[in-house]
Amino acid sequence: MTTRVLLAGATGLIGRSVDVGLAQRSDIALTPLVRSGSSGTGQPIDFERLCAQPETALREVAPDGVDVAISCLGTTIRAAGSQAAMYRVDHDYVLAFARSAHALGARQFILVSSVGAGGPGFYLRTKGATERDIVALGFARLDLVRPGMLLGKRAEVRPLESAGQRVAAVLTPLMIGRLSHYGTISAETVARAIVRLTGQTDNGCREYFNPDIRQMGR
Repeated sequence: MTTRVLLAGATGLIGRSVDVGLAQRSDIALTPLVRSGSSGTGQPIDFERLCAQPETALREVAPDGVDVAISCLGTTIRAAGSQAAMYRVDHDYVLAFARSAHALGARQFILVSSVGAGGPGFYLRTKGATERDIVALGFARLDLVRPGMLLGKRAEVRPLESAGQRVAAVLTPLMIGRLSHYGTISAETVARAIVRLTGQTDNGCREYFNPDIRQMGR
C-alpha cells in the first residue's frame, strides 16, 4: 500500500535530507512543497494563500488526499527580518499547512520543533504555540520532533550559530540525563528519524528528544 506524503520545508537543513530519504522508499508517494518564487525543486506553494484558504489551497496539489504531512519549515529572526515575520513562518505557515493536510485526510503529522519549546524567549514561545495549536487539530497521530542544536551545512551563513555549534559539540558528550536533550545533533540523523517515523500507524501524540532521535536515526 502506498502512503501519500506532503513535505513542507523540503529545501531546509533537515527537509533536504528527508526529501532524499523518502524518495528512496518504494512505499511512499512523496510531494515536496517549496515556497513560490524559491529556487528549490518541488511543488511551488503560496503560503500566504494557504493561510487564507487552508481548507482548499492544497487540493490541487493532492486531489486524492494525503496520509502523512511533514513540516520542516522554519526560519530565524535574522533571516525573516523581524519577530513578526519569523512568527508568520514558524507558526502561521506551519499551522496553515497542518490545517490543510488535516482537511485532506492526513492521519499523521510530523512536526520539527525544538527542545525547550514553550520555554522563555521569543523563539521557544513560538515553537510552543505552534505545537499547542497543531495538537488542537486532532490528528490521529502526531509526532513532535524536538532536537537540540542542529549540525549541518545551511544554505545561509550563520556565524554566531556556527561558533555556538563548535562549543556545544565539545560539551555534548558531557551532557547526561535531561541535559542530553540540549546537546548537538546532526540534521541528517533527525532526517533519518523522520523517514523512519513516516507512515507509522499507532495513534497518539509522541515527543522525541536527542536520545530518541539518535536511536531512530542510526
